Amino acid sequence: MTKEISERELALAVLLEIERGEKSHIALRQVLEKYQYLGKQERAFLTRLCEGTTERRIELDYIINQFSKVKTDKMKPVIRNLLRCAVYQMEYMDQVPTSAACNEAVNLAVKKGFKSLKGFVNGVLRNIARNLEKISYPDENNTAEYFSVKYSMPLWIVEQWLADYGKEQTEQILQSFYLERPTTIRVNENRMSRAELKKKLEEEGVTVEEHSQVASALLVSGYDYLGALESFRNGAFQVQDAASILVAESAGIKNGDYVIDVCAAPGGKALHAAQLLEGSGHVEARDLTENKVELIRENICRMGFENVEAIQQDATVYDAASALKADVLIADLPCSGLGVLGKKTDLKYKMTPEQEKELAELQREILAAVHDYVKPGGTLVYSTCTIWQSENEENTRWFLECFPEYSLENEKQIFPSRETDGFYIAVLKRRAGGQ
Repeated sequence: MTKEISERELALAVLLEIERGEKSHIALRQVLEKYQYLGKQERAFLTRLCEGTTERRIELDYIINQFSKVKTDKMKPVIRNLLRCAVYQMEYMDQVPTSAACNEAVNLAVKKGFKSLKGFVNGVLRNIARNLEKISYPDENNTAEYFSVKYSMPLWIVEQWLADYGKEQTEQILQSFYLERPTTIRVNENRMSRAELKKKLEEEGVTVEEHSQVASALLVSGYDYLGALESFRNGAFQVQDAASILVAESAGIKNGDYVIDVCAAPGGKALHAAQLLEGSGHVEARDLTENKVELIRENICRMGFENVEAIQQDATVYDAASALKADVLIADLPCSGLGVLGKKTDLKYKMTPEQEKELAELQREILAAVHDYVKPGGTLVYSTCTIWQSENEENTRWFLECFPEYSLENEKQIFPSRETDGFYIAVLKRRAGGQ
C-alpha cells in the first residue's frame, strides 16, 4: 500500500508554513497532531527534517547558491524549500541515501505542479551531491561571516555577540543550539516525590536523567508525546527549563507570601511559586490576553493548585490596586528569545535589530509600571530568555538608576547548554523604608 502523503511532503508543508510566518514549533505540532497515524520512527524523521532544515537555513542557502544560477531568494517557495530539505538530508542525515534525497525532491516538484522545473531541481542537487566534500565556506579569519554561515546565525546577531562575549564564548553559544536536548521538567511535589515520578515515568517507557544543576528538575526523552503520559495528564510535572526554574528559586519565596507574576503564561513560574508556598499565601498569575490566561488556568487545573489564580491584566498599565501588595514580584518579560534558539529554531530569522530595540524599551515600560507593586523589603525578580545585554544587564542598570529604592542582590547571565536555555535573572530588593 502506497502512502497518500510522505514524510518529506509533510515536511515541505511545514517549511512553507514557517516561511509564511507561522512559528516553527506550532507548524510542526499541527501536522503531527493531524497525522497521528504516523509511527514513532516516521514522526522522528519528520521532526528532524523540519527542525534541521529550518535551523540550518543560512548554511543550506549558502551551499545551494554556489551551484544554482538562480539564487534561493529568487526561487519559488516550493522549489527553494525542496532544495533546502534535500541538501539537509545529504549533509546531515547519514542514514538517507543521496539518491533518495534527490529523487524524492524531483518527484515532489512534479507533484506540486512544477514539472517544468524537475530538470533544474535534479541538476542542482546532483551537482551538489558530486561536490559536497568540496563546498567553499567563508574564510575563518573573517570570524563573523564564518560563524554566521557555519552555525546559520544572522550576521548582525553574531557581530553583537562577538562584541559582547568574544570569540570563544560566542562559538560555545552557537554550538549549544545544535546539541541534542532532552526535555526538562519540574517535579510537582504536591502530587508525588521526585523519586516516585522518576519511577512512574520509567514505567511509562520514558528515559529519565537527573539534572546536574537543578534539584527540582529531571531530564526526559524517548517519549512519543506528552499528552500520552498519565503522569503529565495528572499534573505530576510541568515542562519547564532549568533556567526558568531558577527564577522562582532565586526569589526567596517563603510561606505566606503574596506573589504577583506579571507576564505569567503558560504559568510555569507562577505554579512553581505556588508550590514553594506549600499551600499558604497567594499567587496572581497575570497575562495580556484571554487566550494566555486560559492557558494558565488549564495548567493550574492540571497541576491541582488552589493558592494561585489567573488574571487578565496588561503589564504596561499601572494597576493602583496592586501598589505595595507583593512580597515577591516576578517580571519575566517579553524578549528577543535568543537564549531558546535550540527549541524555537526559526526565531533568529524573524528578529531584527529594530525589534530587539523595541523589546528592550517595552521591558523598561513594564518595569516602570510594575515596580511599585513590591512591598518595602520585598523582592522583584527580572528575567528574560535571551542573551542580549541591552535587554539584560543594561536594563537592570537603567532600573537601578530610575528607582534608587531598589538594590541589586544577585545577577546572572546563563548561557545555553545541553541542560539549560540561555537566560538572564536579576534579583532586586526594595529597601525596607520603601524609598
